[in-house]
Parts: sequence; structure tokens; C-alpha cells
Amino acid sequence: MKALTGFSSNKNGYLAGLEAGRMAGKNANAKLVFAYMSCDYKIKDVIRGLKEIYDCPVIGNTSFTGVIMPEGYIGGDKPFVGIMVLCDPNMVVGVGFADRKAYQSARDAGESATKHARAMTKMPYNDEPDLMYMTASPTEEEFFLKGANRVIGRVPLFGGSAADNTISGNWNLYLDNKVTNEGVAVALFYMKGGFVNEFTGAYRETSDMGIITKVEGTRQLVTIDGVPAVKKYAKWRNMKPSELMGDKLLSATITSPLGVKDRLGDLVAIRHPMFANEDYSMNIGANLSTGTTVIRMEATVDELISSVGETLKKLNERLTKPVVCYHLVHCGGRRAGIDARINEVYEEIKKNTNGAPFIMEFTFGEYGYVDDGRNTTGGLMLSFTAFTK
Repeated sequence: MKALTGFSSNKNGYLAGLEAGRMAGKNANAKLVFAYMSCDYKIKDVIRGLKEIYDCPVIGNTSFTGVIMPEGYIGGDKPFVGIMVLCDPNMVVGVGFADRKAYQSARDAGESATKHARAMTKMPYNDEPDLMYMTASPTEEEFFLKGANRVIGRVPLFGGSAADNTISGNWNLYLDNKVTNEGVAVALFYMKGGFVNEFTGAYRETSDMGIITKVEGTRQLVTIDGVPAVKKYAKWRNMKPSELMGDKLLSATITSPLGVKDRLGDLVAIRHPMFANEDYSMNIGANLSTGTTVIRMEATVDELISSVGETLKKLNERLTKPVVCYHLVHCGGRRAGIDARINEVYEEIKKNTNGAPFIMEFTFGEYGYVDDGRNTTGGLMLSFTAFTK
């Protein structure tokens, strides 16, 4: 396997795609292009430019404020597109796409996209893929994943949700010339090489915890231990509920979100409180269930930055073969908390990737897995994947 990377900040979407593709370079064995770009572009223009270089599928989503490439942080006030091209004569990749609006449920959409991807590979039905990539809109990720599982079972997962710069729904995800702000796209990999995924929030647990006693729908946390969620959280933080109301809650919880442990205790999936309602309930960025313990987590901004290097070190320690490239999914909320210190994140990556190509996107939901556990999704998390020879 070989990986190529390229980027552009050209204001013209078509030229940006063309420039990023030319920078990465052509390769006869190109099997898939990951493309992450500014929500300000007309997506199809960028894809058209990329398709002049590559005749393989292009998959990805808009990224919050920028991407990080081997050359540095690309974005900020400028439009951006960053790509990583996987090239391997022995790799088989199948891709699928579903616009949520065309399906009765997110589960049906996830199932349809995965069926298309599976059929494209032309692999025997009883031959499971080695790895699954997913990108989706940031509202029903768990249900898209349930639909995928209907088709392929538990296949190791990585990826993230589409993002925009203002949390206003101006995000998109795409597969070639198919674009939607509400749906799912998947890629299934059959590969000779290996991979390792490190999925973590990298927060510290506190002693503040309670039982979720009421949830409305799947993502509105109403009460913890029978107490309105915002009031309970405010008490934990020694804050007034008024300091957390509305969208104040989102920024206040970047360094102190909530977490739920998996059944083995190997993973704490982070749940990011997004908005405080007038009844003191919280809108959360991922699904919740009553009867589950929720834990208040903590990290300083310094720790949010250093966790990038620490997570890469843990990933590298698990490698048994030489690394080819890194696909790095970093939460957009963490990136907002890091703010002007984003170049320090770049330095952490450079120190721990040993010259291998990489791309980092910033998402509104992160996906990964832990051995002996299930594929899952979270917010404010890191999902770092290494591809090996």
C-alpha cells in the first residue's frame, strides 16, 4: 500500500480539487480518495476537479474550519480541501451512499448504502470486509451504523460526521457526485495490509457521576438521579444553571463533558452536551439510555493538545508492521476549544507520525471500536487509524 496527500486553498472549487489532486499525484493503483473540505465550496465542483486526476471513488465530508496535512494546518479564513489517496493493487474497495430523505429510517439508509458497497466489491458474500469507513450527518449516526451491521455484522469501524464552521447545518457528505446534508456514505475494505484504530476521549474521570433517569427521544437528557440535568451538572461544576443555559452549555462542556462506559470498562464514550433547554434538560450530541451511569469527565486545553500525541503513541505501540499512513479524525468541538493553538496539534502529529503521510479532519461525531467491544460513536473524541504494510 501507498498513500498520497495533497491540498489546496484555491477559492475556485474546481481548481482547488484539481490542485489538490495534482499535488498528491496520479497512481495507477489508486483505490479510494478521502476528501475533506470547506463547507463554503460547491462540493461537486471540487469533486469534478479531483475526478480529472482519479478514476476511483472520492468519499468524505465537510470539515470544521480546516484540515491538518503534513505541510501544516490548512484552513482558517481560507477555503480548503485536503485529500489522502490509498493506492494498493491488492486492495478491494466498495462504496455506497444513501440520502436519508429517500428512506423511511436511518437504519434503512445505512443498510442500503452498505449493500451497494458490498455488491460493488464482488467478493463472496461469506467473506467479511476487513474494515469499514463511514461518514454521516451528525444526527442519527448510531442508526446508520445499525443498518450497516445488518449487512456485514461487526466489522471494525472508523470515520466521522460531517461538520460546518458555525453548527448551523451547513455541512455535507458525499460520494463522487452524490452530495447530501442528511445521509450516509460507506466504504468497505478487503486488504492484504493491516490497520490499527485507537478510539478515545482522552479525558480524566471525576468522582461526579449519576444515573440517567429520563431521556426524551434518544438525545435529550432530562434528568440525572431524578434531578434536572443542567441543575445536576451545574452543581458538579459549582456553577449557576444560568451560566449554562442555551448554547453556553456547548462551550462550557468542551473541557468537562459527560461520558458513558462500555460494558467491559475499556472505553468511555464521550457525550457532549450541546444546548440547555428552558426546562433544564440538555440536548446531547449522541444517543443515551435510561438506567446508564453518566460520568463527568475533565481535561484542560493543554491536555486536549497533548492527547493527540499521546494517542498516536498508543497507536504506534500496537503496530506490528511498518506504518503506511494515518487517517486522523479529531472532534470539531475539541478543535474549537484549542482555538488559536491549533499549530501545537500539528506539532504533536509531526512528532509521532515519523514522516508517514497523514490527514486530519475535524468532525461533529467520531466513530471507532475497541477490541472485544462494539463499534460505536461519540463526540469530543479522537479516532486515529494507521494503515500498515
